[in-house]
Amino acid sequence: MESGGDPAERSGHAHAPAQAHAHAHAHGAAVRAGARHLRRLWMAFALIAVFFVVEAVGGLLTNSLALLSDAAHMLTDLLGLGMALAAIHVANRPIQRAQHTFGLYRLEILAALANAVLLLGVGVYVLVEAIQRVRHPEEVLGVEMLVIAVVGLVVNVVAMAWLRPGSKESLNVRGAYLEVLADLLSSVGVIIAAVIVGSTGWTYADPLIAAAIGLFIFPRTFRLGGQALRVLVQAAPPGIDVEEVRAQLAALPTVVDVHDLHLWTLTSDMEVASAHLMITDGADSHAVLDQARAVLAGRFGIDHATLQVEPESHTGCDEVTW
Repeated sequence: MESGGDPAERSGHAHAPAQAHAHAHAHGAAVRAGARHLRRLWMAFALIAVFFVVEAVGGLLTNSLALLSDAAHMLTDLLGLGMALAAIHVANRPIQRAQHTFGLYRLEILAALANAVLLLGVGVYVLVEAIQRVRHPEEVLGVEMLVIAVVGLVVNVVAMAWLRPGSKESLNVRGAYLEVLADLLSSVGVIIAAVIVGSTGWTYADPLIAAAIGLFIFPRTFRLGGQALRVLVQAAPPGIDVEEVRAQLAALPTVVDVHDLHLWTLTSDMEVASAHLMITDGADSHAVLDQARAVLAGRFGIDHATLQVEPESHTGCDEVTW
């Protein structure tokens, strides 16, 4: 916002009451994306917590590495769900400190990154242990292993059904959903291993399936971690072309230049933009502000934008080269 000039020209970020209400509603809707699914998250957390204990004990009793790897994988599900719950609760609390000008929304992204690191650790552990089991085969109780694996499959199906709606709105819920999906597939793998061991006595099936489960962890771990890192380094949202945004804003009537344009993601489903719009001297800054906000929201889905509107004759506002 430039100094000097009439009040209309200085109001680069003013909102009419209706606009302010719409902006607050859109901003709050993104924050509540994860909070809307708290009950389902708690239900999935409780169900997986109970079965994690069952599967871990069952893996020890049956001496099955596949079951133990699935239990370890389920533990990461449990930790991921716990971090998601904690992040959503904290992020949706009223801001306690004036220094948290963006609230605590980034906690969700940090939790997702920590979740990816945990998954990576589990995958490495399973692979190392599987190699040891191949070198030194151990007896496995196939029938008991099969029963536990089938129950695990049912648990994962139920948890997936609870988490699926939220996975479309929140990165953290999506991470938990993907973990449970992978657990479902690993449960299928454990069932296959149990059938082979029980029917043929070929114990190598157990560590081989366990290794496959470990390998399966890596791609989605890197994907989830990459998404979280992209947010943390404040890269432009992958579905938005920065130059197209610049061109659309520059094409608005009376706009002669667009600079200091920045696009980033604050947290799940909350894209943010800031820009300086230079307009011809004497042009209506209110109209340009309204038009620019409409373009950002309507064409690019960006509801939170900080726009500085300045006249063409204004000096001293050089673009920052970050």
